[in-house]
Amino acid sequence: MSFDLPRNVILPVDAIDVRLDPGPHPFALDNADAIKANWEQEIAAKPALFDGTVVLLSQLAWRDGRLVGRCHAVNYSTFMLWRKRRENSGAEHAYAHAMLVAGDNALVAIRMGSHTVGAGAVYFAAGSFEPVDFRDGLVDVDSNMIREVREETGLDLSDARRGRRWHALSIPSGTVIFRRYHVDEPADDVASRIRAFVAAEADPEIEGPVIIRNATDLPKGLAPHMKPLVEWHFAAGSS
Repeated sequence: MSFDLPRNVILPVDAIDVRLDPGPHPFALDNADAIKANWEQEIAAKPALFDGTVVLLSQLAWRDGRLVGRCHAVNYSTFMLWRKRRENSGAEHAYAHAMLVAGDNALVAIRMGSHTVGAGAVYFAAGSFEPVDFRDGLVDVDSNMIREVREETGLDLSDARRGRRWHALSIPSGTVIFRRYHVDEPADDVASRIRAFVAAEADPEIEGPVIIRNATDLPKGLAPHMKPLVEWHFAAGSS
């Protein structure tokens, strides 16, 4: 199967069958020395980096509204080297976005903090899948979305109204799986809550919230994958 899905187009997703393989990823086995050397350079530049556990895909395909794939747990140091050698690596990255929709239909994104790998980048609160996001070996995408939003913004989306399906966008840098999460408050109030959370954190991961009110209201630092998501939201309505 390897990687077999349309690129650069937003796909409807009704089911996600991405499973965690207990074995090591071939990329990690084949690049052990390079991973160690690169990590030493990375932490010299950004000492706050933590070599935790994330997952990398070895397979992903889209068939009749289903995402089917396999992934492996790897150290973050492995992921960092992969980012530099992703072409023909036999590995790809997938991550999830809770698209936070305020009561006035504006989108509420975040800007990453200066100490992070994505310093200054604007996207929806998110993080790589981790082993904790898998239930009986199967990824729980919404659990990942809710956890990451809570950790980065302090917002609890557990009871928020969700879009009826997921969508996915696959581009050369990775595949984002996203879903609308609707809250009743206007965007300014949601942003105020996030700013208060960030101010109270000893070591916040984000700089703060970013409100996007229409498809041409694109902030500086917007991550490349975000523009089509923003355009899709404002063109597709509120479902």
